Amino acid sequence: MLSRFLATVILLAAAGTMMPVAADIAVIVNPANTTTLTTDELTRLYTGRSSALAAVNLAESSPLRGQFDEKGVGRSSAQLKAHWSKLVFTGKGSPPLELASEAAVIEHVAKNLML
Repeated sequence: MLSRFLATVILLAAAGTMMPVAADIAVIVNPANTTTLTTDELTRLYTGRSSALAAVNLAESSPLRGQFDEKGVGRSSAQLKAHWSKLVFTGKGSPPLELASEAAVIEHVAKNLML
């Protein structure tokens, strides 16, 4: 069971608490969430190797999503899609929730303190 809620997304400017990960990307969390992440932990979260936190991402069609995959997770969108397809097919995981816009992600983060 997930003990805390964490939502991340690449944003050039966003409301809420931000933590720089790499050039031009930021990880946003609800201001009440005091979780800190390293780049390695972020990669584990977005590849299903960490179940301690929940993640939210932009829709696959978003150009910002591709930048986040490359700079934040260190993999191309195609690599991540293949990775998640394998995990879903074998029943070993589910990819992060996808939302249609940056505004939808910010709203979701603002409304969800914990799971």
